[in-house]
Amino acid sequence: MRQLLLLRHAKSSWDDPQLPDHARPLNARGRRAAHAMARAMHELGLAPDVVLVSSARRTLQTLEALGTLPDSPIITPMDDLYLAPWPRLLDALRMVPETARSVLLLGHNPGLHDLALALAGPAATAASPTARRLAEAYPTAALAEFSVALPWRLLGEGGGRLVRFMLPADLPEMAA
Repeated sequence: MRQLLLLRHAKSSWDDPQLPDHARPLNARGRRAAHAMARAMHELGLAPDVVLVSSARRTLQTLEALGTLPDSPIITPMDDLYLAPWPRLLDALRMVPETARSVLLLGHNPGLHDLALALAGPAATAASPTARRLAEAYPTAALAEFSVALPWRLLGEGGGRLVRFMLPADLPEMAA
């Protein structure tokens, strides 16, 4: 079994309206949420071998806030993931080396949400409370974990089993 982690970037700042979207940084709440998610990932033992990350500043800062990931994953910033639709995200995942046991994809909505829904498939969304929650929204700094039975190159719609969907609001340090 392979593990796929889909993490949406944390909350970004809109303080400077002149700043291009690609260059927007995280705001204070986003930094707190990214650090909280990092702690949760560590406690759950979620340690990717490969990280695919959008080249946008807010995604790179979210990755930075995750801190040192165990096992020194291969990190690949990709311009092509910036605001990418879900089929493009899926194509990037299909290019992951077959030796990778766990992959973290850090990106943007709506593509990330659409990818998660496509991987889970419509039957899962109807049957599982976790999948129904996923179908409702994919907030900033939310993390979906999937188990994947197929090789990365064969990953497609319905090809993942949703294990968990975790929002920053679920974490004790963000609930306060």
